[in-house]
Amino acid sequence: MNVPNCTIAHPVDLNQVHQIHRDILSLEKSQRMAEFFSLLGDGNRLRILSALALQELCVCDLAAAVKMTESAVSHQLRTLRTMRLVGYRRQGRNVFYCLKDSHVLNLYREVAEHLDEPEDS
Repeated sequence: MNVPNCTIAHPVDLNQVHQIHRDILSLEKSQRMAEFFSLLGDGNRLRILSALALQELCVCDLAAAVKMTESAVSHQLRTLRTMRLVGYRRQGRNVFYCLKDSHVLNLYREVAEHLDEPEDS
């Protein structure tokens, strides 16, 4: 298998570099994306997202589903709300949580499907 490398000196293709430079992530956006993905680096948060990918749930049902305390789930939900991953609605005294939008649901599903794919041999 050939692996590309830059050990052999060659001239830099300035046109290509300028074209890429236009479309590459800004430092600010790359930092925000890093925060976003870092937030998803917690197994409990991912389990909460997986439950909410199935249906809208109140904190007590969500806590029972993921086998965590309501306090711990509420704390995680606050963190997820900060990054706009989950939304909520009030119905009387109850608060129901759901994934914020289709982008979050699609991201969750794409990653789950990717992990279920067989590894290349």
